[in-house]
Amino acid sequence: METLVQICQIVIGCGLLNVWLLRFKKPTAYRGGTAANMLEEFAAYGLPAWSCYLVGFLKVASAFALLAGLIYPAVALPAAIIIAVLMAGAVAMHLKVGDPFMKSLPALSILILSGIIAYGHWPA
Repeated sequence: METLVQICQIVIGCGLLNVWLLRFKKPTAYRGGTAANMLEEFAAYGLPAWSCYLVGFLKVASAFALLAGLIYPAVALPAAIIIAVLMAGAVAMHLKVGDPFMKSLPALSILILSGIIAYGHWPA
């Protein structure tokens, strides 16, 4: 189980850093509505621009915490919980704008992987 949890931490950590640091201004097939970049995606959800930066900060910080959690396990559980909450919100936003299921798949996948991490780090 420990190896699976660590793999999930790496996948989510690197994946979120890719989306928020390298692909922030780029279109992807998974953007909500007809958005071509992250700011447009948040606008498509009816959210203010500042919320994009707040969510981005939380996701990037949590991604780094998950990666740091490979060495300092105590930081992994709070990071996984934060990411799970944010991903539940992301899935809800995709549903709100009527996106096809495939656009929600990355958020749903990360939500599930975050649950695995939280389960693996939950105190006995």
